[in-house]
Amino acid sequence: MDMREIYLHSEFCAVVEEGRLVEYIPLRAGDQTGQILWGKVNRMMPALEAAFVDIGRKRDGFLPLRENSRSFTEGPLRSGDKVLVQIRKEEIGEKGAYLSRDLSLAGSYLILMPRNRHIGVSARIEDPEVRTKLMTLGQELAGQRFGLVMREAAVHQERDALQQELEELIHQWQEIQAGEISSLTVADELLRDYGPRGIGRIRREEALPPDLLRQWKESENRRIQLPHGGNIVIDRCEAMTVIDVNSASDAGTGDHRATTLRTNLEACQEIAIQTRVRNLSGILIIDFIDMDEATDQDLVQQTLKEAFGQDRIKTVIHGYTSLGLMEMTRKRARTI
Repeated sequence: MDMREIYLHSEFCAVVEEGRLVEYIPLRAGDQTGQILWGKVNRMMPALEAAFVDIGRKRDGFLPLRENSRSFTEGPLRSGDKVLVQIRKEEIGEKGAYLSRDLSLAGSYLILMPRNRHIGVSARIEDPEVRTKLMTLGQELAGQRFGLVMREAAVHQERDALQQELEELIHQWQEIQAGEISSLTVADELLRDYGPRGIGRIRREEALPPDLLRQWKESENRRIQLPHGGNIVIDRCEAMTVIDVNSASDAGTGDHRATTLRTNLEACQEIAIQTRVRNLSGILIIDFIDMDEATDQDLVQQTLKEAFGQDRIKTVIHGYTSLGLMEMTRKRARTI
C-alpha cells in the first residue's frame, strides 16, 4: 500500500493508511511483550498446572506447565530450574506476566518455533491449493528440526527468499541460546509486519499532524459517527467487546433495505479501523442492523473480512450466531 505511512517517534509509533490513523502505540517503559528472557522457577503449583517464575520483577510470572502445542518438545520442570521463557501478556493489575516456554520468532514471511514441530499456514490464506503448497514447503524447510508457520506474506515469495529469512531466524535463536538475548522494538515489529504489505513513507521523530491527533482523540469515544448519519457504539466488557451498529439519523432514500445495507457496510470499514487503533482483542460481537436478505448478510460479512485485510494482527471472522450477531476474534497483541 503506497499510501501507508509509519511514524516512529521517541514517545509513540503510529500507522496511517490513506489518511486514517489505524495504529497508535504509546512507548511505555516496562512493556516487554514478546521478549524472550531467562527466569528461575520459584514455585511449582500442581493444582493450577502452573509454575511461578522469577523474571527479575516484583511479581513472578505465571507459566502454564502444559503448552497449547501438542508437538512441544521440552520436558517437565522442577522448582529451582533455570528456564527460557517468552512474555505473552504483560502484567495486568495484581497479576504477573503470562509466560510460555513455546517460543516463537517472527519474520516477515515465517514464524520460527524452535521448541516444537508444528507446521502451519496463516488462516488468512484460504485457497486450498495454496495452503497445501505452503504446507509442503514449510515441511521441507523445517525438515522436522523445528516448527514453522507460513505467514500470508510468504505466498508471493520465492523459496530462496524464505530460506534466507529462515536462516536469519535460526541465527537469532542461536544467539538467544548463547545468552545474547535481543528483543524487537515496537518500531522493528511495525516495519517487519508492514514491510511485505507496502510502506509508502517512514516519518522519523515527526509529531502527528492535528488531523491525526483528532482521530486519536476520537478513538477514545464510545460513539463513532458514520459518513451518512449512522453510528457505531463500542463497549468493552470484561469477557468481550460489543459493537452496536445504528442507523440513527441516516434517513436514506426511503428504501429501508438499501439504507440498512449502506449503514452496515460503512460500519464494517469503521469497525476495522477502530478495532486496530484501539487494539481491541479477544471476542468481538457486532450487532449489525437486521437484514432480511441472505445476500445482504453475506455481503456485509465479506466486506468486514476485507476491511480487516490490512490488519497485521491475526483476526478471524466466525460469522453470524444463531441470534444474528456477528462473532469475530482478534489475537491479543502488545498492551496499549
